[in-house]
Amino acid sequence: MARYLDPKNDLIFKRIFGEHPHLLISFLNALIPLPPNRLIKSVEYLSPEQVPENPLRKNSIVNVKCIDNHGRHFIVEMQVYCSDIFKSRMVFNDSKAYVRQIRENKSYHLLQPVYGLGIICDAFDHTTEEFYHHYQTISWYNTEEVIEGLEFVLVELEKFKPSKWEDRKMAVLWLRFLSEVEDETRDVPADLLENKEIQEALSLCEKSAFTSGELELYDQYWDYIRTMKGIVDVAKAEGLAKRKAEELAKALERTVLTAYQNKLSIEQIQAFSNLSKDDIFEILKRNKIV
Repeated sequence: MARYLDPKNDLIFKRIFGEHPHLLISFLNALIPLPPNRLIKSVEYLSPEQVPENPLRKNSIVNVKCIDNHGRHFIVEMQVYCSDIFKSRMVFNDSKAYVRQIRENKSYHLLQPVYGLGIICDAFDHTTEEFYHHYQTISWYNTEEVIEGLEFVLVELEKFKPSKWEDRKMAVLWLRFLSEVEDETRDVPADLLENKEIQEALSLCEKSAFTSGELELYDQYWDYIRTMKGIVDVAKAEGLAKRKAEELAKALERTVLTAYQNKLSIEQIQAFSNLSKDDIFEILKRNKIV
């Protein structure tokens, strides 16, 4: 029985979508909201100028860049660990791709749209249960009025629910492929295996198809992600603890001031606040009460 590697790993993701244009076309047509008469029919891979040679340098990188038969640019990335700046960085990278078209001696009216597709493992928008986010530059008063140029699609795998997309079969299959196939997966649902493109993508994830050096890099990538996640989580926890301590200190200070202004004695304030007389007088002095 075949054993599969996780397609969300940079090495695997690039092998599937960065080396097999027909799979990339299927993936993009399924997830990017393109008009039926403007679907992608062919792609040409672009030089990934923003991709570092060593994928361990970043926990999120541009995985695939291409241009299609209409001249539109597509930038695809897998965001394994969601950082606070990923949206800003995505806008920055895609904007650079848009601006760089001018270097080809094109007039402004010849500029082609750039589409950014980000697949995010974590949930980043905790205000909604929606997992699919499409961003455009639209008029505040008339949402049908769109300025073309940059579009972004972000998909949160953690919140993905196939039942919400019953009418988008291929999109569901690709997202299930990314969600359900993990490291050392052996049993793959039959309906995934029935689809020719998903079946081919699965074959590219087979562990036996990779060299020992590639497997070492695969493991190093996950080690790096786990380490970075641990560092960030600790930093967030320490920052939260510090903010909570500061908030408690401010709340206690306001309580002391209110108590003093309501004629409570220093001894009474000491009793409920557990502060020393010196601490209480320091608060009063800082607020110019005494």
